[in-house]
Amino acid sequence: MLTVAYIGFGVSVREYHLPYVENRDDIRVKYVYRREEDIPAFAEYEPFYPEIQFTTDLDTVLGDPKVNLVVVNTPDRFHVPYAKQILNAGKHALIEKPFAPTAKEAREVFALAKEKGLVCMPNQNRRFDADFLAVKEVLASGKLGTLVRLESHYDYFKTNGWYDHLGTLYNLGVHTTDQIISLLGIPDRMNLDVRSIHHPGIGDDYYDLEFFYGNCKASVNTSMCVSIDYPRFTLHGTNGSFTLPPVIHNSGKKKVVGRHKVSFAPAPEERWGTLVYWKDGEKITEKVPVGCAHYERIYDSLIGAIERGEEKCIKDEEVVKVLEILEEATEAAKSWKK
Repeated sequence: MLTVAYIGFGVSVREYHLPYVENRDDIRVKYVYRREEDIPAFAEYEPFYPEIQFTTDLDTVLGDPKVNLVVVNTPDRFHVPYAKQILNAGKHALIEKPFAPTAKEAREVFALAKEKGLVCMPNQNRRFDADFLAVKEVLASGKLGTLVRLESHYDYFKTNGWYDHLGTLYNLGVHTTDQIISLLGIPDRMNLDVRSIHHPGIGDDYYDLEFFYGNCKASVNTSMCVSIDYPRFTLHGTNGSFTLPPVIHNSGKKKVVGRHKVSFAPAPEERWGTLVYWKDGEKITEKVPVGCAHYERIYDSLIGAIERGEEKCIKDEEVVKVLEILEEATEAAKSWKK
């Protein structure tokens, strides 16, 4: 059994972690550590989790021999320091994205984990988004033939850019780029068009990242200047095409104080994809059902790696490559001038 402690108690923990582990027989959540100064921000949520011990003493967490996995859900700048502290305490670690600010630091963390004989992995849970799983299912069916083109769009319309000044690459691009790398592997070559439209030289708020795989091109796109809906994914192959509806943004959802619940029901039919392909000279159109997100698979993989020595679902070299891409793209954004 995994006995888990979380560092941080923000939205990520409450909505993308706890609901996916709380009813499992093979996982027990024992602690949530949060700093003294962060207590007021989270205090209203804590009474809804009476089974968890909330503490401001990280030494208690890391010194508990029953805890074997510590999950880091903090601002980005703390990811690497906490990861090293956890590994040096002899605990396995799951680190929220981005795993590290640089590929060099990621390699250092992975090297430390190997030295200690421990498992360390980023929480690239968007590999298990419902729509991305539908993309993988369609590709696996072979109905598209050989993939020629893939477009991934995650767009907004924000008059002042992303979070006013912070960039999109390490917030969104880390997920959408990771999806492509997990699906198609390391690209043969790249073209990175990254711009700072609203805050030149400070943060990127537009990118079109092109990845080439032989005759196939995959692109990852985000812009803050899009007022129409793009399909979330568009795929074209030698025998057909597939599209999925635009992403639904949750940024304006009403705050609910309580124990967060997630639905494991499949998506409604209006969220299904459309597949068009050819068979025996006939053009066939099918609706492709979209299920639900399966973020629990991150924990399935951790249990397999920790208890049975299985390969992690997110490989170290994939993490490093994504960070190399983000670093290169960030440098491109800094040079952008209106």
